Amino acid sequence: MNAREIPKPGRGAGYRKASEVGTFLFCRRAWWFERQGAPSDREPERVLGTAYHQRHGERVAATPRVQVLARLVLALAVTLFLLGLWLSVP
Repeated sequence: MNAREIPKPGRGAGYRKASEVGTFLFCRRAWWFERQGAPSDREPERVLGTAYHQRHGERVAATPRVQVLARLVLALAVTLFLLGLWLSVP
């Protein structure tokens, strides 16, 4: 089986997004209209939610860099503390 034969997640592969399930549970008719491509009255909320998730994803991607920076600062602080103790010993 090659990569072309493996179904990709999406509407045709039997997969559903969490937002689709939420729409279906809220209102089956709204779910059906969404699948037909009908415009939604909640477009402003969708745009805000998409922007929020984009920012959140960027923060999550930056987490390893922040952890490395925190470890470097901690190592510097411990080094300075030990240097201060060593220099204060008579």
